[in-house]
Amino acid sequence: MSLSGERRFPEPAVRFCSSAHSGRRGRGRQCAVRVAPSFVSNLSTPVGTGWQEPGADFSRRLRRHQNDGMPMPVDDSLVRYPDGTTRCRAAVLAVTVSDDRTFVLTDQTPFHPIDPRWPDQGADRGALAFGDNSAPVIDCVIGATDGEQFFVGDAVPVRRGEPGWSFVVVHVLPAGPSPREGDSVELAVDGEYRLQLSAGHTGCHVASLALNASLADRWRKTVQSDGLGRPNFDQLAIVSSTIIPDGAIDTYRIGKSLRKKGFDVDGLGLALPDITAAANAVLAGWVGSAATVEVQVSGPRLTDLREWVCALPEGTVRIPCGGTHVHSLSEVEAIRIGLTFNEAAGELVMTTSVDRPDALAAGARLLPAGQSR
Repeated sequence: MSLSGERRFPEPAVRFCSSAHSGRRGRGRQCAVRVAPSFVSNLSTPVGTGWQEPGADFSRRLRRHQNDGMPMPVDDSLVRYPDGTTRCRAAVLAVTVSDDRTFVLTDQTPFHPIDPRWPDQGADRGALAFGDNSAPVIDCVIGATDGEQFFVGDAVPVRRGEPGWSFVVVHVLPAGPSPREGDSVELAVDGEYRLQLSAGHTGCHVASLALNASLADRWRKTVQSDGLGRPNFDQLAIVSSTIIPDGAIDTYRIGKSLRKKGFDVDGLGLALPDITAAANAVLAGWVGSAATVEVQVSGPRLTDLREWVCALPEGTVRIPCGGTHVHSLSEVEAIRIGLTFNEAAGELVMTTSVDRPDALAAGARLLPAGQSR
């Protein structure tokens, strides 16, 4: 949950955005401390390739690979994915290896990493090319270093903006040939998979606003509003959000706390068809408007604030967000939601599907609720 009241961007990334410009040395240049760090990790991909739910504990102390005198970065990573970049050249800053994988830090990257504090959008897929070699990037996660220790994923012990710590994008390669520190490499993201996740993430935001609109008449008290001035059910009730290719699955808690805030649960299950129809009607109008979408950034580094901005017919909405997105709703043919309500568990699940012309041609399908890729 962000301090601005929106829930799509992990709180620490928003909370410590300003500290990236307040007193940290070397912000405008590449600086480093010359210490070979210890290493602790807890990756989003314990086995295989692609993103999986965080789980297995990979905490361990690893050795630095090759030039042990190479300094660790003291600046946060430069990230290129907010503007849609999928390919760039970069300099290797550090390489750390274990028995079964290699961890590569570069001065800049087009790869979107998974954030363990709010892991809604998974890591990009792609490859890292160096010399005559190319290795698949099997995971991409956020790490942090104080120059003496290097932590990855949810093993990171500090929040962003902690003095003396740098937050970095960690590219995870399988065991095998790896680049050397100081090498120039080419980072290439799988563009089609990125587009699928971007469409799903934009659909997720737009669907949350449509859900707020369709539930607005169920509030009996005044609560905080979304960017369109409607009661922000999404922000007040969200438990988890998972972005999947061309879609999303959002889970909401309908419990005593929400009732005390003034949300009327009576007859919710029976009303779901009407609520769903109302939300889908709103979505159809917004998609038909071809509203523009952009990611606005306060700076180029990993911990700088990024906001999803969408110019909907009712007004421009801004939501803090660290993910990737399409550039316009004209890039999709339809956004639809489905709702299920488990009254005994007090759980409402919204499944969002996004139809794109190329996805329809390829026969892409949304996974059922409860599954992940």
